[in-house]
Order: sequence, then structure tokens, then C-alpha cells
Amino acid sequence: MSSFKNNVKSANAGIRYFFQTERNGRIQAIVSSIILLVSWFFGINRFEWCLVIFCIALVMSLEMVNTALERVCAMLSTEYHPMVKIIKDVAAGAVWWASIFCIIIGAIIFLPYVMKFFNLQIT
Repeated sequence: MSSFKNNVKSANAGIRYFFQTERNGRIQAIVSSIILLVSWFFGINRFEWCLVIFCIALVMSLEMVNTALERVCAMLSTEYHPMVKIIKDVAAGAVWWASIFCIIIGAIIFLPYVMKFFNLQIT
């Protein structure tokens, strides 16, 4: 099997592991599906689609990296270590930080559509 095929196979195994073992991954997949359906319902434009897809990919990717770092830390030490705590906290912080900004981007994109749908105006 070629190197590329092996890489794709390994990557798919990692993605499968993530969704099978991580509750947050499954929750994010459900939320992402809802966001994609809402995007389709409102008929967002191409640029907005790019932002929505980028935000979903960013948060999911960071969550996968966070999971990988948690597994490495667990493998290296079963005892409490302050550096392990920092590694895990920073990785979780990266997911949270990206999530906050993606929520802001989502609000900027969807608020006008929601307001128009409900015939609301900002006064």
C-alpha cells in the first residue's frame, strides 16, 4: 500500500477513534450538523459558508489535538504533575478560545437572518 494510502487510513482511524471515544466530539458533530442545516435553511452566501465550514473544522481539529495531547499525557504519567496539568489546560483553552470566536462569527452571520425571519428590527 502506498504511503499516501497508509496516511489516509491512519487519519481515518484517528477520526473514527475520536468520535467513538470522545463525548465532546459527538456533541460537536451534532451541533455542527444543526449549524449546517440552519445555514442551508437561511441560504447563507458563499463567503458565509466558507466561514461556517472553517469554524467547524477549526474547533473539531483543535478538539482532536486536545484529545491526542490528553492521551500522550496519560501515557507518560499516571501521577499528578503540574506540567501535565498545564499541557492539558492550554490544549483545552485553545479549543475554548476558538469556540468563543466561532460563536461570535456565527452570531455575526446568523443574527441578521434570524431577525429577518422573525420580522425583527434593531431599534
